Amino acid sequence: MSVALVWFRNDLRLADNPALQAALRAGLAPVPVYVHAPEEEGEWPPGAASDAWRQRSLMALDADLRARGSRLHLYRGPSLDTLQAVAAATGAEAVFWNRRYEPAVEQRDARIGRALRAQGLRAESCNGSLLFEPWELATVAGDPYRVFTPFWRAALARWRPQACVAAPATLAVPAAGDAMPPPGVALEALGLAPARGWDRGFWDHGRPGEAGAQAALVRFGTDALAGYPLARDRPDLPGSSRLSAHLHFGEIAPWRVVHVLAQAEGAAAAALPAFVRQLGWREFAHHVLHHFPHTPQRNFNPRFDAFRWAEPAARLLRAWQRGRTGIPIVDAGLRELWATGWMHNRVRMLVASLLSKHLRVHWLHGARWFWDTLVDADLANNTLGWQWVAGTGVDAAPYFRVFNPVLQARRFDPQGAYIARWVPELAALPAALRHEPWRDPAATAGRYPRPIVDLAAGRAAALAAYAEGGVRG
Repeated sequence: MSVALVWFRNDLRLADNPALQAALRAGLAPVPVYVHAPEEEGEWPPGAASDAWRQRSLMALDADLRARGSRLHLYRGPSLDTLQAVAAATGAEAVFWNRRYEPAVEQRDARIGRALRAQGLRAESCNGSLLFEPWELATVAGDPYRVFTPFWRAALARWRPQACVAAPATLAVPAAGDAMPPPGVALEALGLAPARGWDRGFWDHGRPGEAGAQAALVRFGTDALAGYPLARDRPDLPGSSRLSAHLHFGEIAPWRVVHVLAQAEGAAAAALPAFVRQLGWREFAHHVLHHFPHTPQRNFNPRFDAFRWAEPAARLLRAWQRGRTGIPIVDAGLRELWATGWMHNRVRMLVASLLSKHLRVHWLHGARWFWDTLVDADLANNTLGWQWVAGTGVDAAPYFRVFNPVLQARRFDPQGAYIARWVPELAALPAALRHEPWRDPAATAGRYPRPIVDLAAGRAAALAAYAEGGVRG
């Protein structure tokens, strides 16, 4: 039987996998291949936390393939050379893969496609991760969108439900005696799992793999969707979908997420548009990244190019990274991140605002920390989020919006339950003091640090720096 390579990347699932479906529709036996080549991803190779998730997701994908009579072939090396070698060894007629949208990866994939086609192979890429390709939506003038609301309005006008496709029950494999793929490497040889096991706490909060993604979706639809419009901003409540890592690694398709949740009734059905709008922000982030590929490294708004960011003192940056800022809601978020590889979205904004505005540290320092410590680290989402908070990006928060973390904590963690969970030094304090422990220094003497910045003074200094740097106007 003729074969095709199915090149898995951030599409680690069997259901709703367009590349796999393309091979099956062509009547070709799929040879599943994964090539680990982080050096080909430019300035943003995967971070340590996302690698830890990837390790387990690849393990789950291989188990799912083996249950269907196939297996995942793992390789380490240049992607093009590896694909050519496997294609030659197996006599493959085609190579199928699902697209990625990071600038360096897009360029690499284009080169690979040209090279494979030049040697006579059918080489096709598919959309396996977005509701809309980044180039499918444009303004009336034909320009990319820079503001979310009109982007999402246009997306909803074009939206057509996409059919879901179940995972195949079995997978054909090359017949005995046919040429076989060259030997690969063991999963452990890819070096994805941390040597010291610092990720142990991650797996109490998320299960990598397609089955884990589907379970998380069912749990969210059953337990949290109805309350999502109000609970999504509350870090003290289980209101988040926790689907971000599953979507990033392609363990579930966004159209399946919408399809499953659309079966909801009553309050859950009424809440669905609020959740789908958040999926829209993910789409917008990829739209922006594709059209403005410089944004992971540089400000979208050039008015900030002359802004004088503070040179971060190593001590202050380390305090921020480890959740020792003396600002409870910020410390809670950063400790949650360190312990679980995930942080509540509302708290991500507060953490980012303290660094980029109160401390005036360039947003790239924070973006790189998130990149290394989040299991859901996604270049499009990470870039959009940090530039939004810093005021440097598309549709960004205005420069003068400096989140007050105390007021935000009172509003979204009113009893300080989230703070108490992640900053146990403050758990015995009354709720009001959990938000502002410096009001009673004796209550935490020697157990919790003083704030590394005076919030009022930090805000005033930021606004003055914006005015001096010509950002205002």
